Formats: sequence, C-alpha cells, structure tokens
Amino acid sequence: MPRLTDDDFYFWNEGKHYTSYERLGAHPDDSGTWFTVWAPNAHQVSVMGDFNDWDSAASKLERRKGGLWEGYVRGAAPEDRYKYRIQANYEELDRTDPYAFRMEAPAENTYEGLSSIITDLDDFTWSDDDWMEQREGPSGLNKPVSIYEVHLGSWRHKEQGESLSYREIAEPLADHVEECGFTHVEFLPLAEHPYYGSWGYQIVGYYAPTFRYGSPQDLMYLINYLHERGIGVIMDWVPGHFATDPQGLAFFDGSHLFEYEDPLMRSHPDWGTRVFDFGKAGVRNFLISNALFWLDRYHVDGLRVDAVASMLYRDYSREGEWSPNAYGGRENLEAIELLQDTNKRVYEQFPEALMLAEESTAWPGVSKPVDTGGLGFLYKWNMGWMHDTLDYVSNDPVHRQYHHGELTWTLSWAFSENYALPLSHDEVVHGKKSLWSKMPGDDWQKAANMRLLFTHMFGHPGKKLLFMGGEFGQYHEWDHDESLEWHVAEKDLHRGIQAWFSDLNHLYQNHQALWNDDNDGFEWISYDDRANSVVAYIRRYEGKELVFILNFTPVVRKNYRIGLPGGGVWTELLNSDASVYGGGNVGNQGTVHSEPVSAHGRTHSIELTLPPLAGLILERGDE
Repeated sequence: MPRLTDDDFYFWNEGKHYTSYERLGAHPDDSGTWFTVWAPNAHQVSVMGDFNDWDSAASKLERRKGGLWEGYVRGAAPEDRYKYRIQANYEELDRTDPYAFRMEAPAENTYEGLSSIITDLDDFTWSDDDWMEQREGPSGLNKPVSIYEVHLGSWRHKEQGESLSYREIAEPLADHVEECGFTHVEFLPLAEHPYYGSWGYQIVGYYAPTFRYGSPQDLMYLINYLHERGIGVIMDWVPGHFATDPQGLAFFDGSHLFEYEDPLMRSHPDWGTRVFDFGKAGVRNFLISNALFWLDRYHVDGLRVDAVASMLYRDYSREGEWSPNAYGGRENLEAIELLQDTNKRVYEQFPEALMLAEESTAWPGVSKPVDTGGLGFLYKWNMGWMHDTLDYVSNDPVHRQYHHGELTWTLSWAFSENYALPLSHDEVVHGKKSLWSKMPGDDWQKAANMRLLFTHMFGHPGKKLLFMGGEFGQYHEWDHDESLEWHVAEKDLHRGIQAWFSDLNHLYQNHQALWNDDNDGFEWISYDDRANSVVAYIRRYEGKELVFILNFTPVVRKNYRIGLPGGGVWTELLNSDASVYGGGNVGNQGTVHSEPVSAHGRTHSIELTLPPLAGLILERGDE
C-alpha cells in the first residue's frame, strides 16, 4: 500500500508541503524502509545500497503524482548506505538523497561518490524540556541577546590537530560561553558540505549534519547539553544557493530541477554555486520544510539566514547579465515570497524562534511583519554599523576627528529595523585581518582600542554578535584549518580583553536599559566633539539610566564636563581602563557628584577625568 496520500500530492503541487521531510527521503520501520524522491524528469528511479548489494535493478521505485517516486524495500535498515539511480535523457545518474538525514564521509566511501545513510532520528532522548518551555521569540524583543558565532571545526583542536566532535566540544564550549556571558551560540552551517573550505556555505545535504563531527544524535547531544546549561543555539541556514558537486542537487534528474533553468540566473557569480529556483513548488517545499526541520527535529532556537540580499535582487553581482522579473524589475519576487512564507510558517509553529537575516542593503521592512509588507524576520544584521564602526576604529586616533561621522551617523537608522550588531567571521578573513590587527598602535593601544570598541558595541542599540577569537583578541585572522590561538588568551592584555567583554556581557544582561532597543531607549548627550573624538549618550528604560562616555584618543582628558539627565551621585559602574583589564587605572575613584552647572543643554553636569582610549559607564546612585 503506498505511503503517499492525496493530501501529500495536493500540498506538494501547491508548494505548501511544509513537513515534506516526514514523507520524502528514507523512513525505516521494523521490516524495511520507505524511499521517496522528487525526480519529475526521470524515466526510471531505483534505490541501491548495502541492502541489495548496490544492484540498481533490484529495487525500482514507482512513479507517483507530482514527479514523486516511491517504494518500500524490505531489509533496508538504519545505518545502511544508499543512493538513487536515475535514468533520464538516455543517461544514468547516481544521486544522493536530497532529504537524507545523514551522509557518509567521502574518504570512507567504497562506492563512487558520497552515499546517504538510512537514519532513525527518533533514536535520541531529549532532556531540555525546561529550556524549550521558557524560550521567547517576538515577545522577547526587549531581552538580552548576545551571540557567540562559532565555526565548530576550528574552535579548538585536539593535540593531534583534529577538530573536536559534537560531543567533545559540548562541555568546554558551554564553559567558555558561560564565562564570557553570551546567551546564544550561533554555528556556521553544519549541514553536509563536501568542501570544508566553504565553511559550510556550499551544501549538498540540507537535512544531514556534517559527518566531520559525528552522527545526528551527536549533534542532538550538543544542542541538548547547551540547552541544559541555559544557552540557546542558532544555526546558519543557506537557502539561496547550493554546491555544484555531482552527487548533490545540481542537474539532479537530468534537468535543472532545483536550480534555475535560465542560464543567466542559474549560477552565482560570487561563489560559483547554483541558485535555487524559488518559484518551483518542489523547491519551496524543500526549503521551507528544511527550515522547520532544524527547529523541529534538532530543537534549534533560531536560524540566521545567509546572504539574503543575493536572494532579493535578480541582478545581485551580475553586472548586466541577468533576467528581470515578470514586471521588468530587479526584485526577485519568488524569493521574497519564499522568505515571507518561511518566516510565517516558522512563527506559526515555533512562535519562540529567532529568525535573523544577513541582509546588506537598504531593503525596507526586513524585520517587519509579513502582513504589513515586511519579510517577517525578527532581527536584521546591521552591516552598516559593522563596516562604519570598524572603519572608524581602524584609523589612527590622530585622524579619527576627520572620520567622526562614521561613528555617530549609525544612529540615524538604528531604529529602522530590529537590529543585531555583528562583528562576524566575514570581517576577520580574506586579508581583512583580525580585530586585534585592525586596531592601530602598539599592543597596549590595540588592547585599549578593542575594549573601547566593545564598550560602544554594548552601548549602541541592537543585539550583539561576536565571532570566536574576538573575545580575547586573537592575533591572526581566522583560518578554518587552524584552531583558535588559545595561548594568546593567556597573555595579560588579552586576558584583560576577555575579562572586559565578559563584564560587559553580564552588565548587559542585568540592566534593562541596555535591552531597550526602541527609539526612546537611546539619547545623545554629546555627538559633535570631533576635535577630541569623544561621544556621550544615555541608555534608559522606565526611569533607569546608564551613561556612556567614550574617549577615542590616547589622551587623558581632565576636567571634561558632561551634561547629565539629573543631579545626584553617579557611580562609575565600569571603566575599560581599569588595571584588571590591562588599563592604566585612570578614572574617577568610583563616584562623582553632579553640579547644577548647565552643559549639553542640561541643568546638571559633572567634571570627569576621561581615561585614554577608554569607555566609562555611569549609573545614578544614592545621595
């Protein structure tokens, strides 16, 4: 009796089969396994594997509606390897399963190319109920979110130079995340990717965790462990393009099935990958189901969607060689609809999820609701803040006065979206240098500049994201083949950077004024002192206020008057120049008293000693 139902065919043809991973792929039972694959151009499809001695004639599938092929193979069991043999256009094509839950390592393959592996995902017992029940998504917009971006394979190596496995990394990663005060870990893509140097962004197995670090159950263990330690998990998701490897999705059934048939739109010029044809019903089923799959079966707390701009614009990086939409425009209408539908389905089924967009243009409404015309993401990466702020701090302090606007004008759009502030992997590779190396001056000044950069990051509206190694000021830019430079973290200046970042993270989590990313949560005190490269601003929430004063020069500024939002005693909560962080201990002895002297349009003010290349964070105290 066939497994697919009339409902399956209807929703598949409509592009609305949002749980297609429950029907397509390999699904074992006590006696064998059901196999289902989408191959509308095929004349014949069979499944071959360990269970039939790789005989392509032994287990033929039956053509069903909608280009689907289905069949049951007795004796096919979990851990058996398999492939599809597709006959189309007078050729035979061996393909992995697009819906495979696991794929083998290429080096271990005794048959040509990768193979899929029959896998029972129910073979894991979760113990993260408490975490899952207390998660917050849109209802937690004004809550602290501080994300540690991690490439799992290069976070830390064993003595032999091998990467830690999913299980081996769990405890040390959780310990480090807790020490540094992050709320979430975001993993660069963990779906199966043959080319390690793609960092996971050139995928062949969208439903299969990469073999490099263990089994699907091992990844479940890692996520479950992080949840038990109170740490959220976000996964990088890549719906815009896929790898060209012949064992994957490209030219899958002898036709351009998953990618565009239009040769002008088929390949991505930046990455040499294939671009999904977002208008095809089968592609929509595949991608939207995939987003829901990771939230459902792996309990991930959110998805960071890669390269959204490349999906939104049909002419992205194409320099004139592109095809317009049905109305002659450059907008990719089908991709827009797919992103909106993905976010709608995610929030219908997982209202507590975090959906983040890496979108690098001024596309309006990325983080606005779909029913108001937005794309429906919860957060958008603030790429403008990242580039302008890094450009500013990379200048020698003597020249910063001429670039003051790069520091201040980011507030002109800070409330146009729900933003996350990323200092991401993209900014510390390909000759861009590490954060440490971007900083001008000697080692002391580099460390001071990094502490100051982080101070402004936590003072500026927006959630926080930092790529691994930045928290302690790694010397060299990131190399995916090498471990982080953990020996550097033991040096005094670098230990101070990490201690400062940790204290900022804990301050952030304990002060609601820093979570309030609405327009009323930020107010400038002084943004125009470009001659001294000093800025000051207020973060507030329900009458509670924190004042940030940042000095971007290596000059101690004594008797510097700052207008305040009221009188009284002000406590120096944090000073990035404190000796415990590697600074020179210049400051104001912990507290300062305001005076009824007007400054910056305010009735009260204080005179401060501003430490060099440092930030002060003040809070009103008791009289």
